[in-house]
Amino acid sequence: MTSRQTLLATAAVLVGLGLGASVLRGQVPVSQAQTRAAQTQAAPLNPGTLNEAAARLQNEANTISIVKKYEPGLVYISTEQTVQQDPFGMMFGGGSGAQVQQGVGSGFFVNAAGDILTNFHVVQGADRIQIRVFGSSKSYAASVIGRAPQYDLALIRPSNLPPALIRPIPLGDSDALAVGQKAVAMGAPFGLDFSVTEGIVSATGRRIPIGFSVNGGSQGITQNAIQTDAAINPGNSGGPLLNSAGQVIGINTQIISPVSNGGEGQNAGVGFAIPINAAKNLLPRLQKAGGKAVYAPRLGIAAGLLALRTTQNGQQQPVPLGLGALTGAAKTELKLPAQGLVVGSVSAKSPAARAGITGGSQVRQFQGGQITLGGDIITTVGGQPVDSLEDLQAGLIDKKVGDKVSLTLVKGGKSRSVQVTLDAAAFQQGN
Repeated sequence: MTSRQTLLATAAVLVGLGLGASVLRGQVPVSQAQTRAAQTQAAPLNPGTLNEAAARLQNEANTISIVKKYEPGLVYISTEQTVQQDPFGMMFGGGSGAQVQQGVGSGFFVNAAGDILTNFHVVQGADRIQIRVFGSSKSYAASVIGRAPQYDLALIRPSNLPPALIRPIPLGDSDALAVGQKAVAMGAPFGLDFSVTEGIVSATGRRIPIGFSVNGGSQGITQNAIQTDAAINPGNSGGPLLNSAGQVIGINTQIISPVSNGGEGQNAGVGFAIPINAAKNLLPRLQKAGGKAVYAPRLGIAAGLLALRTTQNGQQQPVPLGLGALTGAAKTELKLPAQGLVVGSVSAKSPAARAGITGGSQVRQFQGGQITLGGDIITTVGGQPVDSLEDLQAGLIDKKVGDKVSLTLVKGGKSRSVQVTLDAAAFQQGN
């Protein structure tokens, strides 16, 4: 995210509250009260006896320990991208029209080789990537060795970085998270490098669109994200979210950001992080990608319920829908379940085909679309309800080669469960 390098000032108004004291006579005799007051005045507290280290709360001591031990594993990322603003500028004396856009983001070391995990959108389209580590003013060139646009993740590797500066941060288990536990966010908000904020895990399994299509366009895939109230702002993207053990539990990626008067969105106490388990599954593939993209797995099916929408150029574009888009009367007439993803067709030799999933053969047209009947309807993936292609993708996004995925299917009013095994081919399909 691009920093506007703007210093923000906040004016705090302090309001003093005068508390009226009621003397409960009869509770403490006046003479005793006066004696105690005199004793208190005779023995005032000595500020010199206060010990800051001893007075620290356990949570404070834990946060300080985490920062001291793991902040050296945080990486500040700066990027440059040359873009053409006005290709006809030279014709009218306005120069070439080329402009260099600068951006900043965050990342962190994941292994002793110096590989750095960050968000895809931090390095997307960058012509030049520079990284700087904690405690050093020197910058080092870096390159993308693997990118996963659909997950909004990328792995970069610096050149000529001294091994002594590589400080990997241990990776935790995002599946074990509990709402209310501590969350420490590290990064470079608004370009203020090596900043730390603290909060809690506000929610787990929060489904939001994350990522981009393989060609770089905006097309978020619904994923389970971690919600936190730890302050996350532009520039924090790609930085780690840690638990109280100093383990990475997520990668900071998005915020809900109210914008007013045309300004830049800022933290509103609702931030999101990609669960680290999704990244851990991807790491081996990113390291072997050779700078290319890795893809989310596909089962090899095509949706059977389609709406036909007219594009700006007048063409009809099919849009896959779930059964929730149909009226109750239509589902009753067609003897369909209340929700689910209709399987229109299945690719040969795909994971879906090997699991015995079948597509339909009866195509029925209706105003604005069509439905293919007679095949399976996917109603759950991994125990979670499915009512769209996005729901199905969300259940697959954190899987790796060899994983088995449980699906519930309905066909002819009867329900059955199948196990689909994801082979290497399932991850090689484009977007």
